[in-house]
Amino acid sequence: MEVYCVRAEFGTYTQMFLDGDYAAIGWMENINLSEIKTRDELYPLYKEAHPADTSNVVIGQQVGQIARFLLDIQPGDYVIVPASNNELIYYGIVEEKLYYYDTDSDGCPFPHRKRIKWHKDPIQRSQFSVPFQNTIRSSLTVFKINHKKNFFNTIGRPDLIPASEKKDDFDYYKSILNRVLELDDQEFEILITHTLTALGFEGSEHKGKVGDGGVDATGELNVANMAKIKLFVQAKRYKLGANINANVVKALRANIPSGGQGAFITTADYQKKAKAIAVETGFPRIGLINGEQLVDLLAEHWNDIPIEFREKLDLKVGLVAN
Repeated sequence: MEVYCVRAEFGTYTQMFLDGDYAAIGWMENINLSEIKTRDELYPLYKEAHPADTSNVVIGQQVGQIARFLLDIQPGDYVIVPASNNELIYYGIVEEKLYYYDTDSDGCPFPHRKRIKWHKDPIQRSQFSVPFQNTIRSSLTVFKINHKKNFFNTIGRPDLIPASEKKDDFDYYKSILNRVLELDDQEFEILITHTLTALGFEGSEHKGKVGDGGVDATGELNVANMAKIKLFVQAKRYKLGANINANVVKALRANIPSGGQGAFITTADYQKKAKAIAVETGFPRIGLINGEQLVDLLAEHWNDIPIEFREKLDLKVGLVAN
């Protein structure tokens, strides 16, 4: 059982996928691919349909995606598709009926389709681990998701986690978070400030003090001078197992100036209403980072954290407690 992402033109056709119980791709729109059995059979068809593509690299990439959809995705596999606002992820199971060709049933321009039994309720993108979220940034239309353990845990189906990904009873995240909780409030807020810098935010500054309005750190991300994000962060240590409520998240929102965005970073997790408040239309967006996602960020940027904090936490590369 595998997990794949099939994009719908940046979410443009996601609702059609959901309403029609399918996932679909374009390319070679005028060719029915029902008789294709191998990837090699696709190359001459693709070249004939797309004569402008002369690069072997480009052709190989596109044929690879078509073959992945046509040949690799099998009944029982899971498929995800991002919604148009990119905050939500829909998922479903590939049904027994395989590929079919449909050119005019509902207005979706992608004729190459597979039947999907979509789950009615989406999952917020922010609920997945940082590595999972990084994976689905891929610019490809069809690709495999390798983080199956996180996917199945997030959708509430840990029973589907492959045996090869199941480990012993050692809880990696809990072990690291218990070490992080040994920091006092100020140390934790400063650690988060350093993490912002490691992520690429410029001018990251610790703000936490009495009367800070819930803002403990700020920073500005300049993406190659194409876009700038001013971020206002609240960082709070909560005991493991706690769930932050909507009022706490709403209080941070009230202190984000016009044009800014927020982030709430904690060692705990969030109630469902808090997650909804964070992306409510008409208000500054607030990114929610829970304890496990914080561990993911620290692991990814550990060597960029000042040595004083690395020594204080006494974790080696990979964030395994010494």
